[in-house]
Formats: sequence, structure tokens, C-alpha cells
Amino acid sequence: MLEIKNLVAGYGKVKVLHAISISVPKGQLVTLIGSNGAGKTTTLRAISGMIAPEAGEITLNGENITGKSSHDITRLGLAHSPEGRRVFGTLSVTDNLLLGAFPRLTGKRPKGDVEADVQKMFDLFPRLRERREQLAGTLSGGEQQMLAMGRALMLQPEVLLLDEPSMGLAPKLVEEVFSIIRRLKEAKTTMLLVEQFAAAALEVADFGYVLENGKLAGSGPADKLKNDPAVRAAYLGHGS
Repeated sequence: MLEIKNLVAGYGKVKVLHAISISVPKGQLVTLIGSNGAGKTTTLRAISGMIAPEAGEITLNGENITGKSSHDITRLGLAHSPEGRRVFGTLSVTDNLLLGAFPRLTGKRPKGDVEADVQKMFDLFPRLRERREQLAGTLSGGEQQMLAMGRALMLQPEVLLLDEPSMGLAPKLVEEVFSIIRRLKEAKTTMLLVEQFAAAALEVADFGYVLENGKLAGSGPADKLKNDPAVRAAYLGHGS
């Protein structure tokens, strides 16, 4: 579904990623864990076209998307819920969701029933239904995170990238966000998750990769990584 091979990327002269390779099979949830500054967000930005890779190859459904623009990659079915949410603050909740479906409304993606899908987002995120006419900029941090996820899902993506969905949220809201991620997993949504709470990420994921200083330091089934003494000591807050 999504294949990253020997990806090198960074910002200007600063290389952040050093030939990393990641596979996200169809219908699975793969997580990328690591400390702050390891290159997790840079990986997602390179995949979605926010930055141009220096080397390597990224394929989506067998099509090479390396170096393509973000809007072209979106039209091919990859949605990115970015770090920091980045909702359109002066637009309503409903309009933000409709913007997520823009490629469908302009014929660049299969249209389907957009209005019905808005209602599905309200079912998945009941708080958004209550605030559907409210300006996105007036929502709480947790509500904005839900809106960012809902907006990405409105593309009906082949692959969903989730970047730090729990960042800055109270523990109760973190639980709510992960409950939603589990529901998406049960629906066989293909996802690549970057998450600061490694334990929560490995609890919900099928497979995981460990990123250290822009290089892969390990990978394996999530259950195996969760019980790996080195991973537990470095990222889960306790030893073996």
C-alpha cells in the first residue's frame, strides 16, 4: 500500500532522515516511535509532499509519489492529519470537513456521497456535531484535533497519516482520541501513526518502527516491541 525505501530528507543543508525504509500494508496500523527530534514528523512531511526528499523512493499503491506536490499526492488518496492540527480557524466545523473532501468535489477523487460522509464524521466525533456551525478557531485543542482527523478522513483516503494526535491534550481526551483510532483500525483504515506516547501507540498498532537520530533502530510486531527490554527502557518509561 505505502512503501518508503531508503528515504533521505531534511531541511536545507541539515539532513534529518538517513536512508530509512518503512512498509505500511493495506488495512494495517503502523506506528513510528522515537524521541523528540528523531525525525518522525519529517518522515510524514516527506511522504505527503510537504518537503521534497533528497533521495529514496515513496510509492502509494505501486505508484511512485516521490517529490510530487502535496495536492497531487492527496488526489492519489493520501491524507495527512498534521502536527499542530492546522484547522481553518475562520471557517466553521462543517466547512473544514467539506474542505477535506475538496478533491472529491472537484472530480479529482471519486465523489461518493459527501453529505453522508459529513454525517459519518459527526457520528465518529459527536463533539463536532454539537459545534458544527462554530468557527474552528474557537474550538478547544481536543476538538480541533478531532476536526483535523475528521477533515483528513473526508478524503476517503487510501492511507491516513496521523502526526502526534495526542499532543497537548488532557489524559481524558487522549483516551478519547485513541478510542477513535481503534475504531478506524477495526474499519481496516490503513494508517501510519506518529505518536509521543509510545506505549499507547504500540498498544493499538499492528507493527512498529523505532526511529533514532534519523535512522531506524528497530522494527517488529507491536506486541514484540512493547515487550522488548531496550524499547521499554527508552520509550515506555520502565525497564524489563
